[in-house]
Amino acid sequence: MRRVPSPRARTSRQLDPLARRRAAERRGLRAETLAAAWLILKGYRILARRLRTPAGEVDLVARRGDTLVAVEVKARASLQSAVDSVSPRQRWRVARGLESFIAGRPDLARLHRRFDLVAIRPWRWPVHLIDIWRPQR
Repeated sequence: MRRVPSPRARTSRQLDPLARRRAAERRGLRAETLAAAWLILKGYRILARRLRTPAGEVDLVARRGDTLVAVEVKARASLQSAVDSVSPRQRWRVARGLESFIAGRPDLARLHRRFDLVAIRPWRWPVHLIDIWRPQR
């Protein structure tokens, strides 16, 4: 007799597009939560999570001392694929999102700005890449 897999046993390729999107959203939320905890342990204060503005979006906005950091979080199998997955367009959106955030918080305007990446890999410690890119002006 042939065994029929339960709905939970289906692989991501067998799921409908909506279910795949929801699963990706859950993975992303877990990765951002882990990245935020990692940054807190390193002495950062998280000012915003999942920041969405008309200008752009930022996964995490953190502060440490006189530095304001826009953090892009990527959950990937390898460090190199995480770095490669941040496109120039995405960098532009993160930079614009941070500027929009600062416009609403003038007290942060005097701080130095930096753009970091936190790579979340399976069964590994997170990797925090500091000052990974500079926005084009």
